[in-house]
Order: sequence, then structure tokens, then C-alpha cells
Amino acid sequence: MLTFCPNCGNSLTISRGEPTREYPLGVNRFECRTCPYQHLLRHGRQETTAMKQKEVEDVFGGKEEFANADSMATQCPAEDCNGDRAYFFQLQIRSADEPMTTFLKTDDEANMEHGKWR
Repeated sequence: MLTFCPNCGNSLTISRGEPTREYPLGVNRFECRTCPYQHLLRHGRQETTAMKQKEVEDVFGGKEEFANADSMATQCPAEDCNGDRAYFFQLQIRSADEPMTTFLKTDDEANMEHGKWR
């Protein structure tokens, strides 16, 4: 929360006030650093702002990411997988001196975990 001085319009800062009989440790206050204005904070103050979560697009294309991918005939190395075709595409996601990342997918959807061979 940002509060402004009603006299000069500058932003107010929070500081601890002088100790009194009522508040032996002092009380927090808003004070202006350019004029003598100060506002004692005797009661708690709370402000809540509901933030809207940003909608994020699927960078790799979601369910259609392998629609135009290259494929080749090969048997999946997992014993219980019946996939006989591998779909793959390569993407440069790191700096140019690093190798490309290859994403693989089999045509047997039952044995897939996060786009990798099981």
C-alpha cells in the first residue's frame, strides 16, 4: 500500500513514533520526509488485492504438437509397448553451442509418460 501526504503529495514512509504512556514501545506512523505531517497507526490496517492469473499458451502446441512431426518405423524398447512407429521433432531451446533437444513419442498412447519412451 502506498499512501501520499495530503499537504505536499510526496509518498509517506512508515516509522516508529515516540513512546507514550499509552504505548510504551511507541506506535507506528506514516510520516512525510519533506513536511511535518504524520499520521499515527493505532489500529491494524490491511488491504487485499485479488490477482488474476495470467493465461499461458502452450509453447509446444498442446495435443497437436506431433501433428506435423517426422516419423520413422521402429519398435519401442519397452517390453509391454506395442508401438511400431516413433514420432520426433528437434528444437533448439538452449544457446547455439548446445545440441538440439529431441522430443519423442510412440503411436501407442497407453504406454506414454510425458512424451518419452516408457
